[in-house]
Amino acid sequence: MRKFLIGVLFVLLPSLAVAQIGGEDEVYLNADVINPTFNGGDLGNFYDYINKNFDFTKVTKKGRMVAAFTVSELGEIKSIKIVQFLDVESASEMIRILKKSPKWQPAIKLGKPVRVEIKIPLDFK
Repeated sequence: MRKFLIGVLFVLLPSLAVAQIGGEDEVYLNADVINPTFNGGDLGNFYDYINKNFDFTKVTKKGRMVAAFTVSELGEIKSIKIVQFLDVESASEMIRILKKSPKWQPAIKLGKPVRVEIKIPLDFK
């Protein structure tokens, strides 16, 4: 019986490890990924989009807000989080802007689109 259990462990453990590594929720953060682009450009284009669409009357305090989100394999913004915020109104406005964002060109790893997480700081003065 002991040999059977050890045999089962040798068969099951490698498949469990592969499921963990190649999981559907995998997000790449490393340097061998070609970064996603927004409207044919870099994050500067995305900041331009935010500046044009953000309702700055919702900001009631000076300081820094940090938003984090994932750009999916399809270029959609997912998993929006406000990591650091000033007040509820400005955080809600940022979430609204991110939800209505046009699609990105997804990141590429080994020739295939992959998910990446992006964090963007916004300073309000």
